[in-house]
Amino acid sequence: MSTLAIATAREVFDLLRDDLVAVEQELGRDAASTVDTITEIAEYLREGGGKRIRPSLLLLSAHLLGYSGFGAIRLGAVVELVHTATLVHDDIIDGADTRRGRPSANTTWGNEKCVLAGDWLYMQAFRVALEERNFRVLDLLIGLTQQMVEGELLQIQKLGKAVSEAEYYDLIYRKTACLFSVSMRLGAVLADATESQEANLGAYGRAVGLAFQIVDDVLDLTATEEVLGKPVASDLREGKATMAVIHSFAHGTAADRRTIRRVLDDCSFDNACRAEIQQILARNGSVEYAMAAADRYAEQARQAIAGFTDSEFKRALLWVPDFVVAREK
Repeated sequence: MSTLAIATAREVFDLLRDDLVAVEQELGRDAASTVDTITEIAEYLREGGGKRIRPSLLLLSAHLLGYSGFGAIRLGAVVELVHTATLVHDDIIDGADTRRGRPSANTTWGNEKCVLAGDWLYMQAFRVALEERNFRVLDLLIGLTQQMVEGELLQIQKLGKAVSEAEYYDLIYRKTACLFSVSMRLGAVLADATESQEANLGAYGRAVGLAFQIVDDVLDLTATEEVLGKPVASDLREGKATMAVIHSFAHGTAADRRTIRRVLDDCSFDNACRAEIQQILARNGSVEYAMAAADRYAEQARQAIAGFTDSEFKRALLWVPDFVVAREK
């Protein structure tokens, strides 16, 4: 690997500041509908903040290969629209009350309006993407949407079950890492990348996305509600077995498995409290196991871009995996 220094957070922010402002402006335009309710819901979601990591990856991918046109701004908004649409639908499916420390949209507008707003956001993303007049862009977005929907359906089928690690990785690829990978590929497509360059950037996005979701799932079990902006251990309470839980189920005692099984079966902490689960995870080293997996994917991401020419954009991409693994929310 190159000895090129990893950028700092401030350097990455400075590098992308103008582009991200432009993406935010584009999102504001794209989220406007002639139907007031759609505009209100879309604006509420946009104002909720978020890391904008997916548009940032697309921008860095495009700039890494020398592209600086408006298409990167447009498609940066597209991937954020797709991400926002998935959040709306996820909150409805999960019956979530909060999102990023605020009431979820469905608690304010109701499920019926929000599911339709989510559908509108998906279609708006495709309408905006169509302006690129690029079949490869549409092909990537169609494949992405199918993967994400399949992932959500698979997760519903596996609720309350102690899934295997292989099943877990398949789920988090479809639900999270696929969008990271496609964001990187879209930037490469804009820059007329070679097949090999696009594949390497897609591999980078996949690895970063897997690390991101593993850490997200760990934080769901270990962080505080004030930091997360939502109830702690909400995944487990909803019957979702994530990496650390899967590890303890496989490597813990029979009593550990019975306790975990009670929570998964009940989809509640009525018969086993959060503290018991956290003690089981600690006793089996399961959080450390999950974080070690996230570290491995972070390193995979760095290796995937090792062959690209050194630049400030490569330095920024080298910083992203460390940010993803070290974040606290």
